[in-house]
Amino acid sequence: MVDIAKQEIPASLRDRVRSAVFWRSGSQIVAQMITWATTFLVIRMLSPEDYGLVAMAALVVIFLSLMEGFGFASSLIQRESVSRKELRQVFGLLILINVTLAGIQFLIAPLAAAYFNQPELVEILRVQTLLYFITPFLALPFAILSRELEYRKLAIANLIGSIAGAGTALTMAVMDYGVWTLVFSPIVMFAVRATCMTFAARSLIWPSFSFRGARAIIGFGGALTLTQFFWFLQSQSDIFIAGRIYDAYNIGLYTTSLFLAQILVSKFVPPLNDVAFAAYSRMHREKRPIGSAFANSARLILTATLPFYFGLAITAAPLVEAILGQQWLEIIPIVSLLALAMPFMTLQILFGPATNALGRPGIAVRVNICGAAIMATGFLVAVNYGIIGLAWAWLIAMPILTAVTMFMSMPTIGVSLRQLAGAVAPGLSASLAMAIIVVAIDALLPPLSPLMRLLVLAGAGMAAYAALLLMFARSLVAEMWDLIVRRQTAPA
Repeated sequence: MVDIAKQEIPASLRDRVRSAVFWRSGSQIVAQMITWATTFLVIRMLSPEDYGLVAMAALVVIFLSLMEGFGFASSLIQRESVSRKELRQVFGLLILINVTLAGIQFLIAPLAAAYFNQPELVEILRVQTLLYFITPFLALPFAILSRELEYRKLAIANLIGSIAGAGTALTMAVMDYGVWTLVFSPIVMFAVRATCMTFAARSLIWPSFSFRGARAIIGFGGALTLTQFFWFLQSQSDIFIAGRIYDAYNIGLYTTSLFLAQILVSKFVPPLNDVAFAAYSRMHREKRPIGSAFANSARLILTATLPFYFGLAITAAPLVEAILGQQWLEIIPIVSLLALAMPFMTLQILFGPATNALGRPGIAVRVNICGAAIMATGFLVAVNYGIIGLAWAWLIAMPILTAVTMFMSMPTIGVSLRQLAGAVAPGLSASLAMAIIVVAIDALLPPLSPLMRLLVLAGAGMAAYAALLLMFARSLVAEMWDLIVRRQTAPA
């Protein structure tokens, strides 16, 4: 959610950013509602082992995907101007990279299966090579449409893809395809999304495999790729370490807990960061400071997300029992701990788009190097204490990483600690008060079914949070309402 101070940016661009936020976040909400409804149904039909196998396979896919070329496509967003030749060069680069990655994954599949001692991973990983052939038709149109803040077209493509993926997942789960449900549904989703985006951006051009003059694009993209490599070490070291020690059942419990805790930070914040990167890049090209815009963005995002994290931490028990079923009760304490770590992660990942837009991708590289060291060290120690230990590692290490990120990034962005504290304060104070009220109400409730208890507590929490904001931060509520409802449609 990027809202730019009126004195820093022309009204036309401000309205384009608001429209972009509306379409990018709005479509994500609708798409995720469809996906979640399907996901929770599928979780009830599949076993923890299925999710554990896919998590192990995802380690390989995510690692190789670091080099799939999205960073090179993102360089088109940040550049002042883009020629057709550069578009063709980026498309050619994406094709070369992803065909190579598909071949590598096909060949190393047996090695990955041997590392995790899961023979089923060979076939799973080889089928998942289809994802690399889709990537060029996702990355290039995404960059073209993002550069012009054309998020309405991206929103429609995202929504259609989500419907296709959800339909595939539900159909395959009902037909008892087991783990293959989790393999094919994302392939279908990305293929449909890529088709729609390519059509919307009119980006089906002839690729160029001559990269003369593309040094700047390759340099910027390479820096972002390096950043993603260390992000991989930071975010996937838990599975790499624990996957060799624990069985698929326990990995499935842990990754499902992480899925619940990271619903917002992994599904809603990244799309908003896409808009932020495009908006900050345009501001930078126009020689405008972004410090105030960054602080306001953090304020709006944290105000929207903090009550969810605190609410999830205190209602994990009825939520898991009512939504996921009895076979998942072991994850309740894990979800509660992970939920408390997510506010720090949400704030931490807001800095990268800002420093990258300012042409300083090296800062994000250094931040992720530190993140890889901090998180991996935590997981190495925590793995000795079971999967609950991994949750404690998140809760201890993530605040440290957030502090390091702030120290490295804030001077470049031009935002002070006082500004940032003021941005966090409304959402944090209201969320803490809300949590106290909900815990008190829970203690007074008579015995209820898990679903009824969840509905009562969730309703009480939302009412309390809204009332607190209206009493103590009415201007912030008005600003968020204006952003979401009374937006203006930017001229084409």
